[in-house]
Amino acid sequence: MWRTRAAAACVICRSLANSSYGIKRKSPLQNLHLVSRSIHHPCYPSSKFQRRPLRISIQLFSSLNRLPLRKTKLLNVKYGYQFHRNFWLARLASRLLKIRYLILGSAVGGGYTAKKTYDQWKDMMPDLDEYKWIVPDFIWELDEHIDFEKLIKALPDADDLAKLLPDFDRIGESFAALKGFFSPGSPGETAFRATDQGYDNDKQYKKGLLGELILLQQQIQQHEEEARRAAGQYNMGSSQQKRKVSDKEKIDQLQEELLRTQLKYQRMLERLEKENKELRKLVLQRDDKGIHQRKLKKSLIDMYSEVLDILSDYDASYNTQDHLPRVVVVGDQSAGKTSVLEMIAQARIFPRGSGEMMTRSPVKVTLSEGPHHVALFKDSSREFDLTKEEDLAALRNEIEIRMRNSVKEGCTVSTETISLSVKGPGLQRMVLVDLPGVISTVTSGMAPDTKETIFSISKAYMQNPNAIILCIQDGSVDAERSIVTDLVSQMDPQGKRTIFVLTKVDLAEKNVASPSRIQQIIEGKLFPMKALGYFAVVTGKGNSSESIESIKEYEEEFFQNSKLLKTCMLKAHQVTTKNLSLAVSDCFWKMVRESVEQQADAFKATRFNLETEWKNNYPRLRELDRNELFEKAKNEILDEVISLTQVTPKHWEEILQKTLWERVSTHVIENIYLPAAQTMNSGTFNTTVDIKLKQWTDKQLPNKAVEVAWETLQEEFSRFMTEQKGKEHDDIFDKLKQAVKEESIKRHKWNERAEDSLRVIQHNALEDRSISDKQQWDAAIHFMEETLQSRLKDTESVIEDMVGPDWKKRWLYWKGRTKEQNIRNETKNELEKLIKCNEEHAAYLANDEVTTVRKNLEARGITVDPCLIKDTWHQIYRRYFLKTALNHCNLCRRGFYYYQRHFEDSELECNDIVLFWRIQRMLAITANTLRQQLTNTEVRRLEKNVKEVLEDFAEDNEKKVKLLTGKRVQLAEDLKKVREIQEKLEAFIEALHQEK
Repeated sequence: MWRTRAAAACVICRSLANSSYGIKRKSPLQNLHLVSRSIHHPCYPSSKFQRRPLRISIQLFSSLNRLPLRKTKLLNVKYGYQFHRNFWLARLASRLLKIRYLILGSAVGGGYTAKKTYDQWKDMMPDLDEYKWIVPDFIWELDEHIDFEKLIKALPDADDLAKLLPDFDRIGESFAALKGFFSPGSPGETAFRATDQGYDNDKQYKKGLLGELILLQQQIQQHEEEARRAAGQYNMGSSQQKRKVSDKEKIDQLQEELLRTQLKYQRMLERLEKENKELRKLVLQRDDKGIHQRKLKKSLIDMYSEVLDILSDYDASYNTQDHLPRVVVVGDQSAGKTSVLEMIAQARIFPRGSGEMMTRSPVKVTLSEGPHHVALFKDSSREFDLTKEEDLAALRNEIEIRMRNSVKEGCTVSTETISLSVKGPGLQRMVLVDLPGVISTVTSGMAPDTKETIFSISKAYMQNPNAIILCIQDGSVDAERSIVTDLVSQMDPQGKRTIFVLTKVDLAEKNVASPSRIQQIIEGKLFPMKALGYFAVVTGKGNSSESIESIKEYEEEFFQNSKLLKTCMLKAHQVTTKNLSLAVSDCFWKMVRESVEQQADAFKATRFNLETEWKNNYPRLRELDRNELFEKAKNEILDEVISLTQVTPKHWEEILQKTLWERVSTHVIENIYLPAAQTMNSGTFNTTVDIKLKQWTDKQLPNKAVEVAWETLQEEFSRFMTEQKGKEHDDIFDKLKQAVKEESIKRHKWNERAEDSLRVIQHNALEDRSISDKQQWDAAIHFMEETLQSRLKDTESVIEDMVGPDWKKRWLYWKGRTKEQNIRNETKNELEKLIKCNEEHAAYLANDEVTTVRKNLEARGITVDPCLIKDTWHQIYRRYFLKTALNHCNLCRRGFYYYQRHFEDSELECNDIVLFWRIQRMLAITANTLRQQLTNTEVRRLEKNVKEVLEDFAEDNEKKVKLLTGKRVQLAEDLKKVREIQEKLEAFIEALHQEK
């Protein structure tokens, strides 16, 4: 069909071209329609039939149209056509045939082409059945839960709907009037010339409400420029005084139109934000309830905040500084820093005071979106509902308590950071750090170094090259009194990361004599510092009880009526905390995207250096950080406590019996045995012994026994704790084990009822005098001999120290005696003579005997004090008594037979053997009782105390840092922190790329 059509067209065209009028004229081909030429004449060069440039923006064409008939001009023939004579009837027939073939060919070819194109498009369309999972399940199930037929019936009719719709005719008239206003020659033509020029480039963005907002924003900027230009022309000199009235009217007209456009723009923006806020809240609430049965991912800002929290605790040993972005809020004291931050967070979350320093430590606030307006601390699970005044008061109180606790004694401010997260619908995502206000004078009650400490804290945060500095300046005070602007200009001289905020503009407008001064501040011409942007805000009337909503209304009302905005001293996008929040959030995320990958690479290099150092220094040890080491030490300590239960009863009793006798032996010998042995007969001896044993049992013995048991338990516990286990011993745990041992022993208290039960048992054991067999008798004699020999040895040592070395040591070791030792030696010799004269001498010297000894020594030229004689006599008689008692023990070895007969018809009396048997039996029974109490009760209580101490130490990071120290611990700790930071940064970067 297409070939036939082309051939027919070519024949007709040749016939027309070969007409032989003999007159030069344009080729008839030029009179053909553009579409016809493009179809029928591929053989002719296309350059000869180019279409003239169109002078209209849009022109519709159809293959069925033809040009109107017009008179042809007689021109010279071009293109080399041959002229022939033809009849006009043939030409008319050829034209009619051409029209018929064009109509038929176009209809058939167009239908075929349309069908083929539709089939091709249909084949190119992807199969969307595989992507049904994108649509939530509840969408497909809506028809099961919602009756659409009833819903359709409930809808109003078309007439009712027409009444509800807006009057489009009036809207069209309004737009026509607006168009007429901006038509050529109108006052708005100049302001919107730039918008008309860029229409073709930006027309894809100017559709619907969003496009209208963009247009309005451009209109506002053009209005501002036009108003300034007109104002400049108005103030130009006396030569234009004649045009003064007309220019003033034009300025007023432009300003009124600007305000109307700004108000319209603001209303549209508020409506969009409100709808967006409600939609976001609904979406977040649905996700929170788990409608889609999926696990919610951590938000991007929360991931970033976690990295900053870890970095705040990380002490870099490899010069790896924290250069991650955050918004640092700095300003003079009482400049309104906290108020600006509260307006951005949309809640009164910080403690307030009139003229008093309230921010005593840096507060990191992480803002993020959420279905509910809540706040929570990093180290707490409690959520504070910011819509309730009770929770707000509790949150402010908690922040104040944390600030005061972080301040060390003798200081006013602290470097410790308090981390707080605030979530809520419509909040801009960012991380802000509120720093203590900069002061110029240290007042009474402050530490002397408060000013320098605040400066150092501010500089430490602002030195970060990626930190955004939010400089807060009080607009109600003189600009010359500002301190923070000089500090900010030092940290960021180029102003590439500084945003300047002028607060209390309402007070400034009232108090400042020249409003242009405010304009100079906002334009950056008054202060020496530079900034990315300048903003003017109002944060309330100064009443701490004002709500955020009332402050917002007051701020909007003020700027709507402010002369600063009406006279174009301030731009619309430079006012309100809402615009400030949007600008700060944009700068924050821009800085994050530009710098976060570089920081991740820096921590990757740090990790490599730490891992290399660990492999070189500790190749056979695992990389255990402080917490892991503490868990390992905890298990070892608990194992050692359990080892106490594995001690045999025999070992316990031997240790207890030996220790208890060492503790009470002196009392038994000196206060019971020796006084009783001075009696004349056995009856008196037994009576004296019984009385003294009863007194000892009632007052001292049970307490001494408990003390011995407690000390024995401590010694065994210490032995297990300090015992080295060969190659497995790790001295890094020694300080921790010692601290756990001391704290556990300090907390342990023996059962108070143990002494009462023990007293009864000991009293009954000491009252028993019946020795059942010869073996017990011999054991008592052996026990008595060991005790007496030990005492005799001690007494010999004391006497040797008193009188000096004997003649053997003086000759063999070249030792001599002192003058005092010589006197004591002579005294000793005189006293020994008394004992030899009377072997049954009493234990004490009579006065006349002391005088006799003193006179005998004076006769030999030795002057002796009576006290020295008595002291020497005590040791000499003690030695003589112990030797006599040992000889008596040997005699009593064969006295068990007489003991069974109660020493009847026998001169041998062995009551002292019976005494030591009673003591020995009491020691054995006491040791057995204490052992049972230890193994059944006290060891378990000690184990419980150890567990409590370990749990307390586990929660006390300062204690762990103090007890687990060393290069190995610090290196493992740094390696763990760097790995954690790097992993979280990589996860954040991945999520950031996905969000793009």
